[in-house]
Amino acid sequence: MNESVIYLPEVDSTNLWAKHNLDKFGPIGAVYTTHQTAGRGRLGRSWLDAPHKGLYYTAVIRTDLVQPATLPLFASLAVCDALRERYRIDCQIKWPNDLLLNGKKIVGILCEVGPDGHSIVVGIGINLAQPQEYFDAAGLPHGTSLALQGIAVDPAADAAALAESMT
Repeated sequence: MNESVIYLPEVDSTNLWAKHNLDKFGPIGAVYTTHQTAGRGRLGRSWLDAPHKGLYYTAVIRTDLVQPATLPLFASLAVCDALRERYRIDCQIKWPNDLLLNGKKIVGILCEVGPDGHSIVVGIGINLAQPQEYFDAAGLPHGTSLALQGIAVDPAADAAALAESMT
């Protein structure tokens, strides 16, 4: 296991935790969980997760990037590659921060500058096994999970493998 990948059984937000714990990471690292209690997306949107049904992951980049504006695209490509490798599926990128599978949202990405003004945190939420009732209750008619798309998933094992692969 990569020592720069930290697993937390539960956390408010992986992006927030990463920002408050930058000193725990080298030039590149990550933190992930399957239970996030105060997650959020672009434009300050918040949501409740379905505990232990998704992967909530944040990459931490503490090194200078030549073109930081390209990071959302590279993050999308990295997630697409990890999902293709693990599940043999092809996602579509919906710019600037979503990945779609069969026309429905399967991944959300949120890039933020760290409190030091130099580091970048890249939050990635992957819907692994949420049931349809979760998306209905959240008012997300265009959301889906890998399980709802007929893909066999093991959320705990898959979360660890995906976090390692994406880091």
